[in-house]
Amino acid sequence: MIAVETAVIGAGPAGAAAAHRLAAAGHEVLLIDKATFPRDKFCGDGLTTLCLRQLEEMGFSASEVPSFTPVSGAVIHAPSGKIYDIPLPEGPGLYAAVARRTELDHALVNHAVSAGARPLFGEKITAIQPAENLVRLTTESGTKIEATQVIAADGMWSPTRKLLGLGIEKYRGEWHAFRQYYTNVGPAAASELWIWFEPDVLPGYVWSFPLADGRANVGFGILRGGDISTQDMKTLWPDLLKRTHIQEVLGPDAIPESPHRAWPIPARIDQASLVAPQTLFVGDAAMACDTLTGEGIGQALLTGREAASAILEHSGDFAKISLEYSTAVRDELVADHKMASLLGKILANPKAAEVALKTVGTNEWTRRNFGRWMFEDYPRAIIATPRRWKRGVFSGPGADLLDVQ
Repeated sequence: MIAVETAVIGAGPAGAAAAHRLAAAGHEVLLIDKATFPRDKFCGDGLTTLCLRQLEEMGFSASEVPSFTPVSGAVIHAPSGKIYDIPLPEGPGLYAAVARRTELDHALVNHAVSAGARPLFGEKITAIQPAENLVRLTTESGTKIEATQVIAADGMWSPTRKLLGLGIEKYRGEWHAFRQYYTNVGPAAASELWIWFEPDVLPGYVWSFPLADGRANVGFGILRGGDISTQDMKTLWPDLLKRTHIQEVLGPDAIPESPHRAWPIPARIDQASLVAPQTLFVGDAAMACDTLTGEGIGQALLTGREAASAILEHSGDFAKISLEYSTAVRDELVADHKMASLLGKILANPKAAEVALKTVGTNEWTRRNFGRWMFEDYPRAIIATPRRWKRGVFSGPGADLLDVQ
């Protein structure tokens, strides 16, 4: 029998962030995952300013991630073919980066364990029994665990949610994405972050994100319910790679490093149930990804840390814990979700997307500030939520990850 204050189920970014926050405060925490680390996580590997600021608050060092690649801006290819250079502030600090999830997640797990979190990996939870002020867990191998509360960070199809009878029938997420690693890419792909708004992919997009050593993460994402079905993505992929403007960026010598991978992305934080008896849902289990871009690492870190903060603030009173956590997440993310959903509808139309990008490209000020907004340097809907205005919100430095300038 393992007795612990908090059991965190799932050791991805959300779970690792929650475990680190709790352990660093001296709280007993068990970090559980059915996988062992390192393990791959299908992802575009992009790290927004929101993500980087969360990592900074955790005292995380970029040196722990060999593939960590700072990004100074984006190159956006409009539906018409016009190209816009979108810069980010020159510093101090960092506003965007790219890192392989295999390495990033492993480093975050190590960061949590170093803070005092107890790891239990290679163990799948098969039974959950909430009781008053207690949760009993059983793993596939028969290990028994008792915890005061659970943080469920176990992904979009959260087994915890299903075991509690809260699973969503036939849920497939709001986005579906497709990724392939390439090596020996050309100079443009090796050093710059590219986004293509292809007319036949909107409101989705194609990307090439630079990684260390002449590599890039190349892929595309679509919103479900559009003209492209998820079944069509495999056929569309080679067609996208053959397009001249994409080939020119990847370079003539680019070769696939590994097979392509596809994955669903949950983005309905405005509808998700965030709490259950003695349980808080975080990250993909809270369906917290950005509905405009499909990005979710920053949101995972944020929700994980908010769950841990609520537990530390109201230890032993789960009613107050659940209320504080739900309020914090909705205050942080729901207005931005609604704004992003509205903008996504606009960008679904090639002509509207063209007008929007032309407006963004008006001058240096519009390009720079669009870059900061795109990379979530401040909340998507901050203009409509004055409660979140504070001094320096539109002009703060980038994240300081210790050894990255």
